[in-house]
Amino acid sequence: MGKVFLSLPFCLFMQSPEIILSLIIGYFIILIAISKYTSYKASNSTFFNANKNAPWYLVAYGMVGASLSGVTFISVPGWVESSQLTYFQVVIGYLIGYFVVAFVLLPIYYKNNVTSIYEYLNIRFGPNTQKTGAFFFFISRVLGAAFRLFLVALVLYQYIFKIWGVPFEVSVILSILLIWIYTRRGGINTIIWTDTLQTTLMILSVILSISYILNELNLDLITFIESDSFKSMNKLWVIDNFNERNYFLKSIIGGAFITICMTGLDQDMMQKNLTCKDLYSAQKNMVTFSFVLVFVTFLFLILGILLYTYSYEMGINIPQFEGKESTDLIFPEIALNHNLGTAVGVTFILGLVAAAYSSADSALTSLTTSLCIDFINIDQYKPEVQKSIRINAHIGMSLLLIIVVIIFKHVLDRNVIDSLLTVASYTYGPLLGIFALGIFTNYKIDDRKVLWISLMSVFIISIPKLLFYLDWVSSENLWGYKIGYELLPLNGLITFVGLILIGRKQNQGT
Repeated sequence: MGKVFLSLPFCLFMQSPEIILSLIIGYFIILIAISKYTSYKASNSTFFNANKNAPWYLVAYGMVGASLSGVTFISVPGWVESSQLTYFQVVIGYLIGYFVVAFVLLPIYYKNNVTSIYEYLNIRFGPNTQKTGAFFFFISRVLGAAFRLFLVALVLYQYIFKIWGVPFEVSVILSILLIWIYTRRGGINTIIWTDTLQTTLMILSVILSISYILNELNLDLITFIESDSFKSMNKLWVIDNFNERNYFLKSIIGGAFITICMTGLDQDMMQKNLTCKDLYSAQKNMVTFSFVLVFVTFLFLILGILLYTYSYEMGINIPQFEGKESTDLIFPEIALNHNLGTAVGVTFILGLVAAAYSSADSALTSLTTSLCIDFINIDQYKPEVQKSIRINAHIGMSLLLIIVVIIFKHVLDRNVIDSLLTVASYTYGPLLGIFALGIFTNYKIDDRKVLWISLMSVFIISIPKLLFYLDWVSSENLWGYKIGYELLPLNGLITFVGLILIGRKQNQGT
């Protein structure tokens, strides 16, 4: 009987929306129970840094889910047809970047005993630089979290809520409301534990999906890797043309800087690391997490090739959203509407929900933390007032995420992971330049000029993309050169040079 149940098409299972709803509600009951347990006698310190008492191995495991998020879960497999395995070049760059974070940035944060990493910029340069760093983090994290939430809200709407007649906007509001409920008291302390559950569900979903698709194709993994289908999409290295957007050196260097910025200079990811009791524990966390993440990301790429192989075999077309083909929907289309069985459908839904909330909950908490510490200076208020400020900031950040996700529905028309990494080139570049100047030089800068120099850098780096967008310049005008993720380190370099040439204080430092 159990085998019959597991072999039922999920589309039949979906004919009982009450069962799907009960799955999601059951999942959130577990999250809220974890929240209640981890927020007992919670204080602001518990919310912001888990009282500096989190086990490093638990942080490392949970960070895998937070880093993968819905973008990797949905968008990476869907991107495989056009990019094949070349995204793994960027992932190799990620690994390099994680070691830089572990052995260059973490020692600085622990030495200065910061709660928000942008407090270091105040120590090094002044309060305006701290606010500038926090401002660019704010823009980066709001857009990044919105990208991730949009993708998952899109899938939940397309395959579940739309059937019930629930508008997309309502599904977004409900999703963020649920996140707010289970993070409002325990903050980062709750997230460390919920991320563990969410990571497990994500990994279980991808492994089950690979297993069931292989079974449907009557293949084992070794036979599949040796098949013509795999060989037709297994291009890993782009080494023959430097001008290509995903040339291996550009991808690896860009990937390393993306990690340095999106992890090491990002309050969201660093807030988890700063919950460890000491620097050595935080470094063990980062190194362990980096290797696990690389392995799991490769599994998602293998899944992508399997999904397209299966779709070709079964004659499945790329799903459409708002009248346009969306490769981001190929995984949910196959998992939910085709013959893989209920087990894949159920774990996909739970994995998808986990993927959404493992990144969105920590983003909401880190945005609240940065707003309270970097902009409001919460420590200057009485304890009872601090709690009220934190609660109101948490609500405000939730409303902001709702608005941005809904806007994305009307403006986003690209593969989400590509869009996310492209946006990072603009928003994280100034952070890279400012932190690099602080860490690797003794220069003093005019604290009042930092924001304007950083904005100037973003404007300069935007010019080439704007010219390409307006068709005033093409790759042929640049000898076939295509702009890729190298924009991020270039943006950081422009900020770095600008701060020295324009913002440097005279006769102070060398």
